[in-house]
Amino acid sequence: MKAAWLGLAALVLGAGVAVAAELKSGLQPGEDLGAFEVEKCAGAVNDGRKAGDTFCYRCMLGNRPVVMVFARKADDKLAKLVKELDKEVAEHADEKLGSFVNLIGKDASALKKTAKEFAEKNKVDHVALVVPQDHENGPTSYNVSPDAEVTVIIYNKGKVAANHAFASGKLDAKAIAAIVADTDKMLN
Repeated sequence: MKAAWLGLAALVLGAGVAVAAELKSGLQPGEDLGAFEVEKCAGAVNDGRKAGDTFCYRCMLGNRPVVMVFARKADDKLAKLVKELDKEVAEHADEKLGSFVNLIGKDASALKKTAKEFAEKNKVDHVALVVPQDHENGPTSYNVSPDAEVTVIIYNKGKVAANHAFASGKLDAKAIAAIVADTDKMLN
């Protein structure tokens, strides 16, 4: 009997791991991206917009290839991702690759301050750091999960090409490599 309970417990725990590994957040491949307003806080120094401007980054970038990130924490893991994206945008200037990171959470003022400090500390030149008007979870139509610490939407011509979602602490070097690989795949 004890072995049966242990087997059942292992099955239940295994199912929980499978569900956690399949975190779904944000628009999915093939879906269209809608417009949403953001305030630019820092980064993307040559995009023609200055800190404090409010506009639709999605609209400004139009049909260009883009890596868009929604992040709830501006930590070292996000810094590693943003540094890789900063390099990608610089390397793929001919393809007009763009990228912007939406910091999301409850306090818009704190998010804006964090975005500025993050960009300065990490010397972000090519990736914009913004706070969306719908700052708690991002725009409703984008379906960003409250369980996702980081959601990455890679898109081109207004359609999602790839999506990566990470629960708290799950953004690692392997995940970042997968995001870069999907970005390169979209560009080729």
